[in-house]
Amino acid sequence: MVLEIRISNFFSIRDEVALDFRAANIKSANAMALADNIFEQDKTNVLKTIAIYGANASGKSNIIKTIRFCHAMVFESHLHNENTVYNFQPFKFKGYENKPSSYFIRFLSNGIEYEYAFSLSRQRIITESLYYYPKGRITKIFTRDERLGKTKKEKYSFGDQIKRPFDVAENTSDKTLYISRASQMDREIGKEIFNYFHDQFILDYVGFGASAIETLSKQNRQQLIEAIKIADSDIVDVQIKVLKKPGKHFKADAKTMTLSVEDVVQDYLQIKTYHKAAPSVAFDFITEESQGTIKLFFIMLTILDVVKNNKVLLIDEIEDSLHPKIIDYLFKIFRTGGNAQLLCTTHNTSFLDLKKFRKDQIYFANKKSDGSTDLYSLYDYSDFRDTMDLEKAYLQGRFDAVPILNDSQEKIKTLLHG
Repeated sequence: MVLEIRISNFFSIRDEVALDFRAANIKSANAMALADNIFEQDKTNVLKTIAIYGANASGKSNIIKTIRFCHAMVFESHLHNENTVYNFQPFKFKGYENKPSSYFIRFLSNGIEYEYAFSLSRQRIITESLYYYPKGRITKIFTRDERLGKTKKEKYSFGDQIKRPFDVAENTSDKTLYISRASQMDREIGKEIFNYFHDQFILDYVGFGASAIETLSKQNRQQLIEAIKIADSDIVDVQIKVLKKPGKHFKADAKTMTLSVEDVVQDYLQIKTYHKAAPSVAFDFITEESQGTIKLFFIMLTILDVVKNNKVLLIDEIEDSLHPKIIDYLFKIFRTGGNAQLLCTTHNTSFLDLKKFRKDQIYFANKKSDGSTDLYSLYDYSDFRDTMDLEKAYLQGRFDAVPILNDSQEKIKTLLHG
């Protein structure tokens, strides 16, 4: 479970912005009626869902892209070579391209709270740290600052949780995160953190190999079919056959942490669907089903796994190719689940409804005059009453995060006719 994320100097994000999943103390009637939108963890109320709104080019997708990049660093940095240049862009104006970019996440893994952070340039890791709360009190696991000297003992400081920590440090270049190397070298806390990022924080609907899809579809087969039925599909059965075993577990592109459906299915799986009108007639999933149905299948496959196993799911533009009622259905699955969480961006204003979402679940991304992205929640607007029309207020620009268009008839005529 994630409690908080903070990022700075990535893409259009200049100054630090924060996403806080720790629920605010809201006592309104609407919030009290939305008890299913939160869960309790160690006497702290935690949000199940956060939705980010904003105009095109406001930077909301850059928030998702940054999180994916930083998690890919944990997965991949032990493979980096001396000539590696990291695949991100710091904020380009006012000298920020020469300043460090930073990532911080507060999360729980196996019931223990951790704080993990690192900063970097495009060429090297600069700082890294890991703290945890084993008995409710913050305890250092390690800190690292590559600017403090030339030797590992000058750069690193350790608690007593990692066995032979300097052996790992000696094998960690300034291109590599220590936690990535520690996991590779079989250190328990390193593996704990790596496995949280790899297994518990899912970066898109499709980010796993064919063998994983086969396993998930077997485990959740009936629930998957029922979920698709609820979503008003006329599919009554799904059959998945492995054509051949992958030579190795293939994974998502670290740049986007996504795979296309064709990437997943081609050469490995055969998926057949059967419909109400002729239950014995098989349809080839990839070539004969609609793109919306294909996407919904993989969405439901992933969401059932996320919700049943209390994972975190990250989605950019959740409404892409899906009807608003389907999106509402997906939100309801998270509300009905246990401790699973969803972080998504959307343009669909029909969900701006305080009978569906609490104020602290709604965030706005806004591009400021200097080109940087600001991020804030509806909860920050203390004067916004629950009785007001949230969707109307948003479209009127009350929260700034909407496009400003010069779309007068005269302007359009000039565009069309010169």
